[in-house]
Amino acid sequence: MKPSFQTTLRDRVVLSGGIGVHSGKPVRLVLNPAEASTGLVFLRSGLPNGASRRIEANWSKVTMTELCTVIGDGAQHMVGTIEHLVAALRGLGVDNCLVEVDGPEVPIMDGSAAAFVEAIDRVGLRQLAAPRRFVKILKAVRIEQGRGFAELRPADSGFRLDVEIDFKSDVIGRQRKILDLEPSAFRRELARARTFGFLADVQHLLKAGFALGASLENSVGIDDGRVLNPEGLRYTDEFVRHKMLDAVGDLALSGSPLIGEYQSYCGGHKMNVAVLEALFSDRSAYRIVEAAPVAREGARAEFGMAVSPAFLPERS
Repeated sequence: MKPSFQTTLRDRVVLSGGIGVHSGKPVRLVLNPAEASTGLVFLRSGLPNGASRRIEANWSKVTMTELCTVIGDGAQHMVGTIEHLVAALRGLGVDNCLVEVDGPEVPIMDGSAAAFVEAIDRVGLRQLAAPRRFVKILKAVRIEQGRGFAELRPADSGFRLDVEIDFKSDVIGRQRKILDLEPSAFRRELARARTFGFLADVQHLLKAGFALGASLENSVGIDDGRVLNPEGLRYTDEFVRHKMLDAVGDLALSGSPLIGEYQSYCGGHKMNVAVLEALFSDRSAYRIVEAAPVAREGARAEFGMAVSPAFLPERS
């Protein structure tokens, strides 16, 4: 595949048997191919009277970021915990996809993006006859909250993440990871990193009616200075890798792949989305660019790279 063209899935793929991490209820998810320039769109079904609602995966549609990233346009018309799925789509270079979900949450699966990557790989990607678009960062945009910050900066090409976390817990401590994002790196470095939480926090959430589906099967549990999961960690620094996975998903709400660099310290969903809001509120901070057509002698024009892509599709 040529990285200058938009992509979609080759076929629909169904994920069933998953549950919502907060509701604890079964969720059926269907990933569908979509036409060029559709973007990543959710179709929320299962609404009263058999209704459904289309919700664009865009920063302007975010309604909550406290426990997960939620998009919607009303109390009933919403979908939560979208970040791991959207990270998998963006990380593997899927530009266009219609995501059907029959409940208020994307299924948590094993707490990582691995099941979504596997589903996408089962059907593969199809190249579309339209140039890929990008959001190119032109100047630095920074958000600060307490001791934490998030910043988007310009770069000549590609997309680099620099994520650092700092917890008082000895199990986590201070961890930092820097990654140039492309599909093979996403699969290898981020896709299997699971969400994590402290047992005391989970108990408070349960009393408030949240985390009803949380378990050691879909998250890394921490208590008394130790990891509770019998199998241990998948990476020695799984915690910062998961925070980076979340950032990939949240930043994909830019609507198009980013060209630039992202750095955060003690960040999370709230700051990831806030820095996008700050970016798009300043028209001088970004530019929408696309791969430019390159004429070839004796052949149809194809789209060459006017700029390097932020997310390269896997080459066959």
